[in-house]
Amino acid sequence: MERIVIIGGGFAGLNLVKYLDKDKFKIMLIDRDNFHCFPPLFYQVASSGLAPENICFPFRRELLRHRNVSYHMGHVKDIDTTAKKVTTSYETLEYDRLVIAAGSANNYFGMNELSQTTFGIKTISQAAHTRDEVIDRLERASICEDAERRKQLLSFLVVGGGPAGVEIAGALGEMKKYVLPKEYPELNPDELKITLVEGSGKLLGAMSEKSSQKALDYLSKDLLVDVRLNTLMKEYKEKIATFADGKSEYWETVIWTAGVKGEEMPGLPDDCVGRGGRIPVDMFNRVIGHEADMMAVGDIACMKCEEYPNGHPQMAQPAIQQARNLAKNLNAGEFKKEFKYHDKGSMATVGKNRAVADLKCCSLSGFFAWFAWMAIHLLSLLGMRNKVIVFLNWVWNYFTYSTSLRLRLLPTKYPLRRHWGD
Repeated sequence: MERIVIIGGGFAGLNLVKYLDKDKFKIMLIDRDNFHCFPPLFYQVASSGLAPENICFPFRRELLRHRNVSYHMGHVKDIDTTAKKVTTSYETLEYDRLVIAAGSANNYFGMNELSQTTFGIKTISQAAHTRDEVIDRLERASICEDAERRKQLLSFLVVGGGPAGVEIAGALGEMKKYVLPKEYPELNPDELKITLVEGSGKLLGAMSEKSSQKALDYLSKDLLVDVRLNTLMKEYKEKIATFADGKSEYWETVIWTAGVKGEEMPGLPDDCVGRGGRIPVDMFNRVIGHEADMMAVGDIACMKCEEYPNGHPQMAQPAIQQARNLAKNLNAGEFKKEFKYHDKGSMATVGKNRAVADLKCCSLSGFFAWFAWMAIHLLSLLGMRNKVIVFLNWVWNYFTYSTSLRLRLLPTKYPLRRHWGD
């Protein structure tokens, strides 16, 4: 039986597992976490709207229904394409075919020190950490008697005007407008400063001009977020952000959502890594130069075509569709069906009753776009329990803006984990 090793259990990896023929292949899934998670809702974890476990689902429970599939926890340490072996933190696995579906990571565009000084929402761990720090700032500010220091504590900068940046900025804006007056009476909401900076001339660059402008209006007019377009951050040191125009400002908390790159895969030959850390593939998702036994799908794959000269968008739908198409070709035993992306539209939410959606037939905004966004994301979650809990959370928060999730859950330091990050 042919052995397929899949690196990454995100949208692409897990869909590939589901659709591969279990009678033909022995499948080994590698992931550093023991669960599949739902990145579109990470911002709600960061803003205390949802608990991490509400949008995560254990691999082992999901894989129970599949024969000849095993889960292997670990970070990939080396890929030996000659010996056809993948070495992780804990073991070495042999393969006949390798599929890389490792997804993407934050792209700091050469400013790598930002990984240690800014917060992110690219992983569930980052989102939970960001939540803890947001609550920390509010609690510290509420007991701070120094007016200047209180204003510093309440300064939040979101870098990046894509969907993640717009959504987390909107969530912070809702906290300022609706949560602070109720739960933090010691604070003046006007002292909470939320700014979103975007390097280009519009928010939600992949969406229509109408949707971009509507999102801008929601943020700046309704939720009191200061939006600055055509503004690039060049440096952030000792809490001072320096921008391309030379201006510098103090920001206590910086949340980075400005870009992504392919997850680093140690051991891959240099010819397998292209622009933005992505792996060049042909129209069948086979890695160029290694077509016989190595494939890549999802965010990490760069498939250039006439419609997408720089590769497909690093979003859920291309990842899911590529995985399903690759599974069909592998199941058939030959690569006959080229991948063709069917764009189902784009959407982003800014807050309650505030969202934008570009569909094939039309563009929506306001309540109907927000309801469509909510329904699609709810249906996409794994596990009926998660669906029910998330739905109940949304209903409760819709009417009350009150949640029991505004908890500062900082991890204990000791005992130290010597294998942390292995």
